[in-house]
Amino acid sequence: MQNESRDHEPANSKKMLAAKPFNTFVSFIKHIHPVKIPLSSLAFKCTWGLGGMSLVLAFMLMVTGILMQLAYKPLPGIAYESVQLIKNDILFGQLVRNIHYFSANFLVIVAFCHMLRVFFTSGFYGTRRVNWIIGICIFLLILLSCFTGYLLPWDQTAYWAVTICINMFEYIPSGSFFKNFVTDGYEVSTRTLQMFFTLHTTLIPSILIILFAIHFWKIRKAGGVVFPGTHHADDNIKPVMVKSNPNLFLRETVVGAVLIAFILSISLVFNAPLDDIANSGLSPNPAKAPWYFSGLQELLVHFHPLFAVFIIPVLALLLLFFTPFITDTAAQKGVWFISDKAKKAGFISALFSIICVPGFILLDEYVVNFQLLMPDMVGVISTGLIPFSIVIAFIFIFYYLMKRKFNLSINEAFQTIFIFLTTAYIVLTVTGTWLRGPGMKLIW
Repeated sequence: MQNESRDHEPANSKKMLAAKPFNTFVSFIKHIHPVKIPLSSLAFKCTWGLGGMSLVLAFMLMVTGILMQLAYKPLPGIAYESVQLIKNDILFGQLVRNIHYFSANFLVIVAFCHMLRVFFTSGFYGTRRVNWIIGICIFLLILLSCFTGYLLPWDQTAYWAVTICINMFEYIPSGSFFKNFVTDGYEVSTRTLQMFFTLHTTLIPSILIILFAIHFWKIRKAGGVVFPGTHHADDNIKPVMVKSNPNLFLRETVVGAVLIAFILSISLVFNAPLDDIANSGLSPNPAKAPWYFSGLQELLVHFHPLFAVFIIPVLALLLLFFTPFITDTAAQKGVWFISDKAKKAGFISALFSIICVPGFILLDEYVVNFQLLMPDMVGVISTGLIPFSIVIAFIFIFYYLMKRKFNLSINEAFQTIFIFLTTAYIVLTVTGTWLRGPGMKLIW
């Protein structure tokens, strides 16, 4: 009997070792959320599953990226051939590339919507302030990851899009040093491709994994996501609590499965684009930045590059980073759009932005040209400081009028301006992506 038990020990130990990674993974998933959560937080409209979808998309990108990395070679010319090899000669290579491409683009959209969800439910106060900043850093790293991966196919579209974006650094303080370092002093080159490849496959994913872990840990530490009714008028009212497993995990599994099915369906119907091999001597007309940076490229059409590439983006980032510190922390967390009057003010703000921004674009395109109106002034003043000052004055006047008309609190007024600016950037992105033709002229 002793010999029989000894014979079974190695088999049992092997099974335990084989099951250990799976058990560790399950344990990690279980520890993302508290053991018990409020019943009201299970409503899909509380979070729309955006945080979980971001994690699923990031995992899909990691898996498909590893698979493509087995065949990809980061050298000009050879890089294009290796992408052709993945596309045409490797079994399911085109499908893997499609999944990677669409997952990356949808990750930008989903992460952006997740950030908006947190903002519009006031989920960034108290102990969540640091996590808001971490979330913004994650979103910026996602953009950087997409940008560095954009060059890797080494086709015409990618080459010139990256060239445009890198040339923007000339207008940033000390940006010329960065451009020369990345491009070897002249143009997008072997150094650029290999540097982007290293950032895209090693450094950025490593930082993202760390930040994702901290982000989820801080959500767990804060007691889960914010939800309607986090703060009650009567402190004696206790929310009904239910176990995360299976109530929340089942819902997240369903959302993840639907998302994966959606990405797979798109990947089976549409192929990731691949233009002709990159040619540094033949620039396409127009040469456009990636769609998530086309809003900045559109700003370049209307503002001096110093303002379009540096001052305006820096001010926007500072506004995002300091949002939890410049608004009233007494706001009720989890309530969409704070109040009914704030919803009405936000709707009017979005509508006003949809009307005004195209109006300003058309005015600048066909009627007003500050460089022609003020030929004796330095470009940074005539096309930068003056129009920028006009826009800032317009925003402050709009802020004052909306605050007075609807009797808005600080948070409500800030949300109204945030909606106006966010809508404006979306309009600029749409214009730059689809309504700019040869010579960056407006087209229909």
